[in-house]
Amino acid sequence: MTTALQRFHDCMNYSASDRRPNHELGVWPQTAARWRKEAPEGCGAFTWNWFAGEAALQLDPRLYIPVSFDFIPPFESATLEETDDYEIVRDPRGVVTKALKAGAVGGGRMCMDQHLEHPLKTPENWPDIRRRLTAALPARYPADLDAQIAGWRRRNCPLILGTNCAANGFYWRAREFMGTEALSLAFFMYPDMMREIMEFFADFIIETSRPVLEKITVDYFTLNEDLSMKTGPLLGPELYREFIFPHLKRLVDFFRGHGVQWFALDTDGDPTVLIPLFMDAGVNVIWPVERAAGVSPAAWRRRFGRELRIWGGVDKRVLATDRAQIRAHLREFILLIEEGGFIPTVDHTVPPDVSWDNFRYYMDCKRALLAGDFAALE
Repeated sequence: MTTALQRFHDCMNYSASDRRPNHELGVWPQTAARWRKEAPEGCGAFTWNWFAGEAALQLDPRLYIPVSFDFIPPFESATLEETDDYEIVRDPRGVVTKALKAGAVGGGRMCMDQHLEHPLKTPENWPDIRRRLTAALPARYPADLDAQIAGWRRRNCPLILGTNCAANGFYWRAREFMGTEALSLAFFMYPDMMREIMEFFADFIIETSRPVLEKITVDYFTLNEDLSMKTGPLLGPELYREFIFPHLKRLVDFFRGHGVQWFALDTDGDPTVLIPLFMDAGVNVIWPVERAAGVSPAAWRRRFGRELRIWGGVDKRVLATDRAQIRAHLREFILLIEEGGFIPTVDHTVPPDVSWDNFRYYMDCKRALLAGDFAALE
C-alpha cells in the first residue's frame, strides 16, 4: 500500500502513484460555525487542523516538528482600550492593533486588524528586537525532542520543520517589526540596519534549525513570506536582490546541505516577477497561488517549468457559486495533476460564504480528480 510519504514524494518528483496527495489549509472560524449548523453530522468529528490532516475528509496526514522561531522573551501582552465595538491590544510581538468585535468567532475577525504601532521605529530600537531572537534556546524545542525524533524516523507521512507560520520570512518579519509603510521607507532611510536585519534573520533560522536537522532529515521546510498584493510584490526585484536574495540563498543552501529536498515559499498575491529570484536561490515550491491576484498554476508551469512545484490554485470564490462552476474550475487542473509537481488546494483558508454542501461537493470531485477519475468531472 502506498503511504502518504511515498505519495508526496512521487508527486513532487513527477512519478506515477496510486493518487496525488490530498491537502488543504483550513477554514475561517466563521466557516466552521456555519458548517456545524448546516451539517452537524457531516463535520462533527473534524479536528479542524487540516495541515496535519483530516480523516473525515480523507486528507493525507503530515507531521510537524514544533520549533519556536518567535520572540523569547515576548513583549508583554496588554489590552490598551476596549469598547463595545473594538479593542486595542499589544500582542506578544509588540504590535499594537485595533480590532473590530463585530462578527468575531473564536478569536477570528471578519476583517483584518488595523495596525497602530510597531516596535521597530529607528535603528535605536533594533537591539531590543534582536535580544528577543536568540537562536537555539532550549525553550525553542519540545522537552522530549529526542523521544519524538525516534518516532518520526518511523513515519509514513511527510515531516516538516516548524508548524505553519512558525518560520516567517525576511520580509514578513521585518514588516512585523515596522509595518508595511515604514518598512518600505527603511530600505532607503536605514539601509545598513536593513542589511543587518536580513543577515541576522538568516543566521537565526539556520542556528535554530541546526540542532534538529543534525538529528533527523525532514521532508520539507516552508518559509512563510507574504510579500505580495493583488497587483504584484511589495518590493521590486532590485531591492529583493540587494537585501534578501543572498540570505535566502544561504538559507536554502543550509537546508539542502542537511538533506531537505523541498524548500517551499508561501506568499499570497502575485509574486510572479520575483519567482525567478526565488528559484535562483533554490526555492522549488510556491504556494498558495491566489487566484484573485490573476495568477494560475497552469500559467506558472508554462512560464517556469517543472523545476517549480506548485501547491494551491483552487479559487475560493468559485466554491461559493454552484456545482457546474466548481466542476469546470477543477477541470483546469487535469493536466497538472497527471503530470505531477502540483497539489491542488483552496488558495487560502475557506471563507464563510462557502456552504458545507458546496465544499463537500468540491472535496468529492477533487478526490476523484486526484485518483485519476477525470470522467467524474464531465
